[in-house]
Amino acid sequence: MEKTERSGLEVHGIRNVARIYWHLPTPALYEEAIRRREGMLAHLGPLVVRTGQHTGRSPRDKFLVREESTEDQIYWGEENQAMEPEKFQVLYSRLTAYLQSREVFVQECYSGAHPRWRRAVRVITENAWQSLFARNMFIRELDRQVLKTFTPEFTLICVPRFNAIPEVDGTNSETFIILNLKERLVLIGGTSYAGEIKKAIFTMMNYFLPTEGVLSMHCSANVGEGGDVALFFGLSGTGKTTLSTDPERYLIGDDEHGWSEEGIFNLEGGCYAKVIRLSREDEPEIYECTRRFGTILENVTIDSETRRLDLDDDSLTENTRASFPITHLPRVVREGIGDHPKNILFLTYDAFGVLPPVARLSVEGAMFHFISGYTAKVAGTEMGVKEPQATFSACFGAPFMVHSPAVYTRLLGERIERYGAKVWLVNTGLTGGPYGEGHRFPISWTRRIVRAILRGELDEVPYKEDEVFGFLVPETCPDVPPEVLDPQRTWKDPEAHDRTKRELAAKFIENFKKYEGQVDPRVREGASRVTT
Repeated sequence: MEKTERSGLEVHGIRNVARIYWHLPTPALYEEAIRRREGMLAHLGPLVVRTGQHTGRSPRDKFLVREESTEDQIYWGEENQAMEPEKFQVLYSRLTAYLQSREVFVQECYSGAHPRWRRAVRVITENAWQSLFARNMFIRELDRQVLKTFTPEFTLICVPRFNAIPEVDGTNSETFIILNLKERLVLIGGTSYAGEIKKAIFTMMNYFLPTEGVLSMHCSANVGEGGDVALFFGLSGTGKTTLSTDPERYLIGDDEHGWSEEGIFNLEGGCYAKVIRLSREDEPEIYECTRRFGTILENVTIDSETRRLDLDDDSLTENTRASFPITHLPRVVREGIGDHPKNILFLTYDAFGVLPPVARLSVEGAMFHFISGYTAKVAGTEMGVKEPQATFSACFGAPFMVHSPAVYTRLLGERIERYGAKVWLVNTGLTGGPYGEGHRFPISWTRRIVRAILRGELDEVPYKEDEVFGFLVPETCPDVPPEVLDPQRTWKDPEAHDRTKRELAAKFIENFKKYEGQVDPRVREGASRVTT
């Protein structure tokens, strides 16, 4: 498909390229990727690719251009590092010069399923498989006539084989992810990890949507037969994708959503699921997607002779990924839109073993736990360390939040009150003791708890207020042993449980000090019990 100069790549300073592949469909992108030796065709049709040294995001290499029109609204710090406009322009000029005489791929699509809030996105890549990734992950424009005059609102240029010069460009390494909010432009180089593409556009949406009164959220969403929507917030490893792909419900989206006065809408058109040790029994729907044409498998081990996959092999990375269109799943909301949520679930993996498997949060408590964004990770094999490490990521997605976390927290609290959503804390981590002594909650128990929440079966049961965190813990839950609901009863040493719980509460308070002066006083009310 030819483009005019007005709508073509010249507007981005990209000239004299050898060839532009406009909007290639999936089969053609397969052909180009295999011809260029970018990937390998696996049994039953997925495309297996390697991302080289970067098998995950590079947070230290992400920058936002500091300029007058946006700098006062950006929450500068470790997550949002500043780059001066002059440095950006020099790097941009070298990047466009690098692309001369090279072939590039272009996909034009959208972020945001709701027509009122969506943004037109142009993704320019030097790899065919990353063009397929963009085609999978964003919302496609299928009308060829519309594509002829497509005018992007966001433009992303991903050039993995072009490296920054840290001494010249002011970067921390040869890798860079740079967002220019004024120009609505993203530059990515020095990394082939495709997750940077989707998260960069998500970061852009996290800046623009709140300025229009829409809450952008790092969460999955599904809906029941009766139209009741549920949101699932959670950091990596907490079970967000697993629990939201419920065979009894329809998936709206697995990772990024907006919440406007009209309801929930997906920001994406695909899924990007972690697939290490994926189980056909526990996650049958996602498992089947790893065996489909159109799916991209990042860093998954493949036998080069039989072309069979080994999803259990973590020799390249624990962060093996599958990118596929959401329509690969059998039960989805194709429009990507739902009503206001009836239930909101904050998922956490508590490696200290002191949080209950489920608790009901007040509005104030919900705002406190939202801005905390708590989970825990186990150091495990790192130099013999066996103690769990508390991790706090504001709004369950701090690396992608551009405004102060207080902005997103305020928007969430307003919506919870306005639309009457119930908020729950669900611990998918340990019970029976801390790491080394306890064991993880069986997924079957967690599924029963989530099902009870969504069916309203916990609305009328008796509750007990937690003396440290102040949330309400149900005393019974259908098909779950009652003693499991009280973590202290599962520990051999109750005093050790209480001591560990107070230590965890202290970590919450220490983390909250970063935001205490910025947030609504009601958020401090949600933390008051923890404080005392």
